[in-house]
Amino acid sequence: MDDLDRAIVNRLQRSFPLVERPFAAVAAELDVDEATLMNRVEALLGEGTLSRFGPLFQIERLGGRFVLAAMQVPETALDRVASIVNAHREVAHNYERDHALNLWFVLAAESDAAVAAAIDAIESESGFPVYAFPKEREYFVELMLAA
Repeated sequence: MDDLDRAIVNRLQRSFPLVERPFAAVAAELDVDEATLMNRVEALLGEGTLSRFGPLFQIERLGGRFVLAAMQVPETALDRVASIVNAHREVAHNYERDHALNLWFVLAAESDAAVAAAIDAIESESGFPVYAFPKEREYFVELMLAA
């Protein structure tokens, strides 16, 4: 990651302008052209440096629910179960961890009942229990990459 990529990541973590051409506005702040900024963001996404680029909503303010969930899945079944988990529209993302609970994912749904239904479906389809950890409190930590 070069200095410009680092500046882009740091800048985009703070906010994104709500204007007609937001990439042009950010590009001007960083003293680059809009196309360069957009190409750099696409490259960062493509190489996996950024996993996503988009808004984060406080779903509870919209009446919905977020739940962190985990499963204990044998290594031999991990890809199959991850595919089952990913097939559910309520799943925002998942990741493997080196832990007894080795498959973690985030559920986002419109209600507690919808979260419970998604968990029930994943358990039924996978054959493994889902452990749900509903969000109790939200924290914001602004991470900046060192120059």
